[in-house]
Amino acid sequence: MVDNYPLDAPSPYPAAEIARAWQRERPGTPTDSIEIVTPLWRLAKLFADDRRRVLADAGVDPATLDLLSVLRRAGTPYELSTRELSRRTLVTAGAISQRVARAEAGGLVTRRSAADGSRSVVVTLTEAGHDLIERTVDQVLTRESELVGSLSTTARTQLAGQLQELLDEVARVARKPS
Repeated sequence: MVDNYPLDAPSPYPAAEIARAWQRERPGTPTDSIEIVTPLWRLAKLFADDRRRVLADAGVDPATLDLLSVLRRAGTPYELSTRELSRRTLVTAGAISQRVARAEAGGLVTRRSAADGSRSVVVTLTEAGHDLIERTVDQVLTRESELVGSLSTTARTQLAGQLQELLDEVARVARKPS
């Protein structure tokens, strides 16, 4: 499936060319990030579009995959509180509530009040949800492995470390007021 989004084709304006143009047009403007951030944005778009297509073929949406994946990775008995789901998926409590409601309507999860008497809600993966995530995670991860297959094992390890280092630092700096 091709959705003809402009970024689905190789960019006629490589990041280095963009940086040079800004240096020419606005001397003194910091352009050192362009050759890092621009390819990362492009990769994020390409990965997201590809995952969306794989998931559409599998009949599951990204939000549901995220919810089911977090529950599956939690281990037996494949259940978490909505608060913990929100923390692990990095979405709001309201978004988790909507995701859980959709997945529950589809028979993929159940929810119940916590046994401790609190107002906490516990979400549990059903057999149908478990079957769906088992089938889907293999498709997604196999495809993503193909997408990074041009990198050697050493290059993958090195890049993963560098990306985590960058992510940690960007998260730290982004929390500070600019």
